[in-house]
Amino acid sequence: MEHRTTKKLCRLFAAAAIGVTTATAVDEVGQVTSHSEGLHGYIGFGHEKLPPEGGYSAGMGFYAAVWPLVDQPLANFQIGLPSAWITPDNRDDKDTPLAPEGTLARTWKERGPTWSSVFQTVEGGLGYWAGNHFRYGPPKFSMNATPQCYDYEVASPGWSFFYSNEALPDNRLGIAQLSNRLLIPPDALPFQGHPNGEFLGYTWMALPFTDPTPGDLPTGDQSWTCFLTAANFKGPIAFYIPETWSKIGRLFNYPFLYGRGLDARPGIMGGGAMEINTVPRFDAKDAQGMTYSKLPKLQFPVDAEGRTFLVQDVTYYSKAALYDAFKTWRDGGSACSGRFDDKGAFRPKLNTHTTHYDQAGKTIVGVERAFDTRVFEGNVWGLQWFTNNLSAKGLFPQYYKDAGGERVAVPAAGVPPETRLLAQKFELAKPGEPYASPNHGAWARPGPKMGPFTVKLADGSVVTYSWYRFVDQPSFQQYNWSAEKKAKLQSFVEKLHADWHPDRDYMTPPTRGKLVALDPALLVTPPPGLEVGYVPIVTRQTRQ
Repeated sequence: MEHRTTKKLCRLFAAAAIGVTTATAVDEVGQVTSHSEGLHGYIGFGHEKLPPEGGYSAGMGFYAAVWPLVDQPLANFQIGLPSAWITPDNRDDKDTPLAPEGTLARTWKERGPTWSSVFQTVEGGLGYWAGNHFRYGPPKFSMNATPQCYDYEVASPGWSFFYSNEALPDNRLGIAQLSNRLLIPPDALPFQGHPNGEFLGYTWMALPFTDPTPGDLPTGDQSWTCFLTAANFKGPIAFYIPETWSKIGRLFNYPFLYGRGLDARPGIMGGGAMEINTVPRFDAKDAQGMTYSKLPKLQFPVDAEGRTFLVQDVTYYSKAALYDAFKTWRDGGSACSGRFDDKGAFRPKLNTHTTHYDQAGKTIVGVERAFDTRVFEGNVWGLQWFTNNLSAKGLFPQYYKDAGGERVAVPAAGVPPETRLLAQKFELAKPGEPYASPNHGAWARPGPKMGPFTVKLADGSVVTYSWYRFVDQPSFQQYNWSAEKKAKLQSFVEKLHADWHPDRDYMTPPTRGKLVALDPALLVTPPPGLEVGYVPIVTRQTRQ
């Protein structure tokens, strides 16, 4: 009797448990939850080895396509369009840490024993970033560098990589504004209109604006300088001051680092990629308890043959391309045009491979049925689409079904209606807080010569800027340079402003396609009396 009662109770408990489980499953149908980690991967290209005898490590660049990857500005969204990473060549170091104890990167044990890949980098490029304050649809262009093992980043003449509304501390400023015709706002450079696959050229060149210096802060002569080529602007816009790279050795009392930063070492760029970083997603279950997910619509320009051209004219440069002629001019010789000399250029043969994606750690399957990476005729890297529609856009698979340890791409028609995923819309980005510089320290002493002025950009923001004498701009004030050194640099920049104009070619023009245009509001004209030797420094960027 007791035994039968126990079994009966067990059956009742089991039935109750089943009832609870079924009720929970029913309740979960159509409940849409919002998550991050929607998509991760690197859509990239590589290339053949560079000739060891060529010294092609003094510059590198290419033309990259510009287009609206998303049709609306989304919140919590970050994907880089084709970009590159440059690191100092420390391949001779086999076991000594380049990341000092106390730096952020040193905690990334998997990067040991040398931490060379996260010691110093020049990165940035085209893209969408989670920290953008002023999104407007199309992508933007931003410089960025990590001088100190990712302890901080430097992306404009005053600010970090969108991480703070406030300007960087005076002793962490690293970029010197060089162009006297282009504004560099902290929220990056927007474009004109609605680009759809036009190209922006950008190249990093190591140039000797200053001489190497010995002493307690030994520093090389390489100022990594960013050149842009757009439909309405061409030329150098800014450079990283060499001490930006060398001062880590003194700060951490670690002499091993002297001569190992980007101020002194050749640069390495091992190809490029679209870095898919922060993508939101929705999850929901169907009536059988199966989980489905939805990503934002990611779109690519496609031609009649189903091709998306992403990067062309990848070129590496030796010092013969510009460094040598530039130094001769700086030291009193004949002026150089700034045009990259082809005798110092090498264009490697590109290669690529199928990208592996994941969603919240689970491998994604099926994207390769929609498209795959290709190197097309003319050494152009891009995507070949196998499925397309009549809108001349390639669409990244948007829906996925959970299948154990994988997420499998499914068409919209394969998503059960009860999940309610099809109608879900992702949160749109809202304007962020103003970027603001201080009115003291390096920004005020010696301070600007003229200003402030304001302009409204295509992203809806209003930028405030003032005109500073080149060597008086904030980034230089942390260094105790001699009056002679500052005068020599100032004099040379005045010559450069007089001779290098934004309507001549510096990079070789693109092999194919059209150039994209920067937002015309970024283009400025120096006031009378400040035509040479002065630069427009952005001091504030705020919503309309």
